[in-house]
Amino acid sequence: MSDEKKINDPLGTPDAENRQTRPKRDMSPEAVARRRRVLQQRRKKQRRMRMIVLGSMAVICILVVVLIVAGLRALFSDHSDNGKASGNPTDSAVEMTAQPTPEATPAPELPLQVDLQNTPIENLDSLSTENTGWGYGPSRDESNRPVDAVQNQEKYGQYNAHFVEMTDEKVIYLTMDEGYEYGYTPTILDVLKEMDCPVTFFITLPFAESNPDLVQRMIDEGHIVGNHSVSHPSDGIASLAVEDQDEEILGVHNYVLEHFNYKMWLFRYPTGAFSEQSLARVSNLNYQSVFWSFAHADYDVNNQPDVGASLEKALDALHPGAIYLLHAVSETNTTMLRDFIQGARDRGYTFKLFTGDPSLNITSSLAGSVQSSDGAAGGTGEADAAE
Repeated sequence: MSDEKKINDPLGTPDAENRQTRPKRDMSPEAVARRRRVLQQRRKKQRRMRMIVLGSMAVICILVVVLIVAGLRALFSDHSDNGKASGNPTDSAVEMTAQPTPEATPAPELPLQVDLQNTPIENLDSLSTENTGWGYGPSRDESNRPVDAVQNQEKYGQYNAHFVEMTDEKVIYLTMDEGYEYGYTPTILDVLKEMDCPVTFFITLPFAESNPDLVQRMIDEGHIVGNHSVSHPSDGIASLAVEDQDEEILGVHNYVLEHFNYKMWLFRYPTGAFSEQSLARVSNLNYQSVFWSFAHADYDVNNQPDVGASLEKALDALHPGAIYLLHAVSETNTTMLRDFIQGARDRGYTFKLFTGDPSLNITSSLAGSVQSSDGAAGGTGEADAAE
């Protein structure tokens, strides 16, 4: 190439004969398909990258918004606190408008409890330790009260024992013994609530341990929970040694006090068997002993009495100051309970809670409460031997 040609061709383009020939593109079907696949893969990769970028941007935007909102809240919170501190009347007015003062809710009533302070009985060793079973005979006085119950009340009332209340008032004290749960207590409580009828439940330690919800419901719904001993000895409390007698009572007392914050003060003798000395010991523990002036053979779950006959028997036995004993394990009692309550009311009787203090006997399970202080607790009338 001449020098003139080189000057006019600043890029130094080689002569045509020296240029390399560009290879032709393979246009076979296989090559075309291969290039198409490569192109599709490249486009997919590009789309994935775009999605990743867009997702990252969205996350960043959300974080920014969250930080902005948090900063604004903190700013307004500081402003509100400063307004309160400075006594800003405008801020106070806004706050009062936004958050009105709620109405005061009345405090719930406390469960009915009585703090007994019995007069100490001395010379216990001089009292009889004979184990006496309780059951009344068929004889009744002019008020339809069992004569045996009246006589025992006159004889043992000095030991704070109750067999029948000596009154002319047509009042019934309904009590139920709970040695163990047989599935009827929830229904019984439902009926009592429906009928607004108060009851004193006497529970053993196993019942309290196994059925805390039922015990709490008894307390919450205004019934009295009484003491029915730790182990329900089959021969009665009086058959035990003195220290064991006390433990049978205090074991339940302390458990219920600890787990339910409820102080017991009424005691029912297992099987109804007692002695004069045991009555005095129970009284010295600041308890009153509650027996009964009506009971029937309802405690055998496998041999339940007829509902109609039992209802008739219970209504025919009505008398002033009656203390009725029913067992909560009884299907018969559960079935007839509503009709018995209504039937007694139709005959002019009122159901009251037995408290041991006539001035506190309550006519309704929803009645007012009495809170105890923090003192320490120191025949044919079938008993509950099978409970």
